[in-house]
Amino acid sequence: MKSVNLHIGDIVPGVAKTDPIIVADNVTRSFGGLTAVDVDHVEIPRNAITALIGPNGAGKTTLFNLLTGFDKPDSGKWKFLGTSLAGVPAFKVARLGQVRTFQLTKALSLLSVLDNMKLGAKGQQGENMFRALLPFLWRKQEAEIEAKAMDLLAKFKLDTKSEDYAASLSGGQRKLLEMARALMSDPALVMLDEPMAGVNPALTQSLLDHILDLKTQGMTVLFVEHDMQMVRHIADWVIVMAEGRIVAEGPPDLVMTNPAVIDAYLGSHHDQDLGMTEDENVHAIKELLDDDDKS
Repeated sequence: MKSVNLHIGDIVPGVAKTDPIIVADNVTRSFGGLTAVDVDHVEIPRNAITALIGPNGAGKTTLFNLLTGFDKPDSGKWKFLGTSLAGVPAFKVARLGQVRTFQLTKALSLLSVLDNMKLGAKGQQGENMFRALLPFLWRKQEAEIEAKAMDLLAKFKLDTKSEDYAASLSGGQRKLLEMARALMSDPALVMLDEPMAGVNPALTQSLLDHILDLKTQGMTVLFVEHDMQMVRHIADWVIVMAEGRIVAEGPPDLVMTNPAVIDAYLGSHHDQDLGMTEDENVHAIKELLDDDDKS
């Protein structure tokens, strides 16, 4: 999807989108005397893959936590599909169709891979205390949930491990499991926090393909990532944070040469690099991002 289809007017921080799935205003969060997030306005385009990038400590994961109900802001409001989510707890946010994964995966280690998948399904009749005593009321739904889980595990090439404990999976396989489990709820928006962190290179392409497939299936993706090669490969739109604020956004190739982005990554060293060409600036930023990813 080309950027011309995603935004309205000039490409500046907070630019309006033609069809936003999230609209947030005046969102702030401080920890002690440190302002972690101070976002005046941001919109996330629907049916697109948006990357949220920035140096370490920029506030990316904190913003994720606020938008998904895992943390409470000091101020601000935001809407998802037109519904206000300010003050809505995380489990209700997920029920509305906005799900997330974590940088450190949250698979339940002592449950099987299949049981982890089943936990992601919404509206399970057997979760009601009284219905749980009457299996004939929920056995059919349980069978349907299990079939759906096995189909997704097959798609993510984890079906052969369905009866294994989640603890036995590699780091990359846990990332795949968490993404597959998120799809059990048929979300409209999937938010991925550093999906490539700690993943064996052998699984990197598989994860990339699955993220691209989410968009093909009509879902919206918002992800935090340090790997700029990945960002340039799959993102339709990039939002850049620095010191809690959004300093730039736009298509990947445009953002990479934005002076505000170069300044955010090069910081105090920027004055020493004024003589670099655009390609050299891009290379310097990529090296810094790679260093962040290794640290």
